[in-house]
Amino acid sequence: MKKYLLLAAVFASTAFASTTHTDKEIKEDISRHRAMAAAHEGAAKCLESAKKPDVCAKELLAACKGLAVGKYCGMKHVH
Repeated sequence: MKKYLLLAAVFASTAFASTTHTDKEIKEDISRHRAMAAAHEGAAKCLESAKKPDVCAKELLAACKGLAVGKYCGMKHVH
């Protein structure tokens, strides 16, 4: 198992490092990350307001539409 994880980590870091992006693409990535962070902050505030998790998940999904992959806005919890 350890060998598999090490191999996966090496592959991922190599793939990430070998990817070249233009300045425009990097700026777009920065913008997307900030938008996702704002959406996640909104989800946290939603949960703090005692709204039901399903309501907050729907709000997060709407806020992240077109930004990230999956129904969790690029972030999946263990539960």
